[in-house]
Amino acid sequence: MPPRKRPPVGFTVETVARPALSTWFEPFLQYLRAECGAAANTVKAYSADVTRFIAWAREAGRPGPHDIDLPLLTSYLAHLHERGLKSVSASRHLVSLKMFFRFLVLEGVLAESVVELLSSPKLWQTLPKVLSPDMVEQLLNAPGADDRWRLRDRALLCVLYATGCRASEICGLTLRDLHLDEGWCRCLGKGNKERLVNLNPVARAALEAYLNHERPELAREDSSDSVFLTRCGKPITRVVVWRLVTRYARRTGCRGKVSPHTLRHSFATHMLAGGAEIRALQELLGHANIATTQIYTHVEHSRLKAVHKKFHPRG
Repeated sequence: MPPRKRPPVGFTVETVARPALSTWFEPFLQYLRAECGAAANTVKAYSADVTRFIAWAREAGRPGPHDIDLPLLTSYLAHLHERGLKSVSASRHLVSLKMFFRFLVLEGVLAESVVELLSSPKLWQTLPKVLSPDMVEQLLNAPGADDRWRLRDRALLCVLYATGCRASEICGLTLRDLHLDEGWCRCLGKGNKERLVNLNPVARAALEAYLNHERPELAREDSSDSVFLTRCGKPITRVVVWRLVTRYARRTGCRGKVSPHTLRHSFATHMLAGGAEIRALQELLGHANIATTQIYTHVEHSRLKAVHKKFHPRG
């Protein structure tokens, strides 16, 4: 048997350099895309959070996965707090790190994830901002004759409210997804999960007007088959959708911050007020967990009052 090779002089087993956390960064992103089916925005958020932690750990002299322990992670959360991050943002960072270290366990780099021992910062449950039905009606009618692409903007607002879709889902709508004759469309949600959403008569009429009169003018030879296009013929982006909603919200006198997600919140709350079941609403919104949908039961009080009045002996 040949003699075992000895480590170089001046080195021990403990001092031999181990791969840094950054070694598994790109494979982790590929894992999110290919195996987890994570959306592009989710991958982008995880990428930023993990990159931030890797840089911080390197500066702290703990560059490798085996260098990470519970006191170090606690110090990192304290660091985020000192930088002014709110509890919601700190919790998202922790979720990103948990996903990263679970990946390291799956790859056999670590035997267990120490991040699992760390609790998320306590969060105050904030109720979503909701517009009244009258305010929504004013918002949908806000695009006027002075607006260059008023039919597009009105169709965009109507579809947001009629379907409860996220801004990213609206941006991803294609002409193949629309089935106006049947009154529904297909959207691609988080985790590349498809679902069918209904289009009410108002949204259908607004879409037909836009598709017949303005979209042909917006489309170019190199335009994609996206439903909503910019003035340059490119697919509309989440930033443009956000700007359009906030512009028309200011025009109608909406108080406070109004975003595309405000219309999603309003859709869910108004559906509950109309008698929709919580499980059906979960499917319409594309929530993986019903606990996410249940927050709307705290916003919509009229239905709860009606149930109490009907069934309580002293109602």
